[in-house]
Amino acid sequence: MEQHILVVLPHPDDEAFGLSGTLAKHIQNGAKVTYACLTLGEMGRNMGIPPFANRVTLPEIRKKELEESCNAIGIQDLRLLGFHDKTIEFEDKEQLDKQIDGLLKELSPSLVVTFYPGYSVHPDHDATGAAVIRTIARLPKEQRPVVHCIAFANNLEQSIGKPDVKNDVKDMLQIKLASIQAHRSQFQAEELLGSKKLGDKELINRFGTEHFWTYKFE
Repeated sequence: MEQHILVVLPHPDDEAFGLSGTLAKHIQNGAKVTYACLTLGEMGRNMGIPPFANRVTLPEIRKKELEESCNAIGIQDLRLLGFHDKTIEFEDKEQLDKQIDGLLKELSPSLVVTFYPGYSVHPDHDATGAAVIRTIARLPKEQRPVVHCIAFANNLEQSIGKPDVKNDVKDMLQIKLASIQAHRSQFQAEELLGSKKLGDKELINRFGTEHFWTYKFE
């Protein structure tokens, strides 16, 4: 059983679709989760349907949505690192790595979850994952936590193989849906927000399993 899990992702809502069920299950089994979110997603294009946010109000709205999602999952330790959305790849690597290293030293997690660098579509995703891997790689081998990566690029299985971790989260579906629905400025899918609900079988097929790749350090 994991004692402490550190999640490092760049945007509010990154935790919702691919990770929330797994985190909820770990928390129910007694693990503590720290979620370090690098930005507030302030450059997101979606403003709600009908629009209820604008460029000025969006950061605070997304912060509150993230807090609601964390409450749904059971995450009590949310860290907002204060970087700017869509610029992670251009941030000072030393400063970024220093913050991640500080979290590793403070928390001594047994498991870290982030994006798989190069296979996560968005530049912020890739840059965040690269920073986590880079920082952990500097640790002595015996001090490195296990790293589980989220990936969804089209070519990933040809390059990094099939996911070696598959978590059945069917019993966490209601929590997972609550996490997704918390981010209402970003997700307006009718089947998730009420007017065109999916059946139980469709929900299980779409959201009932979460996949991860264990990062293999050199």
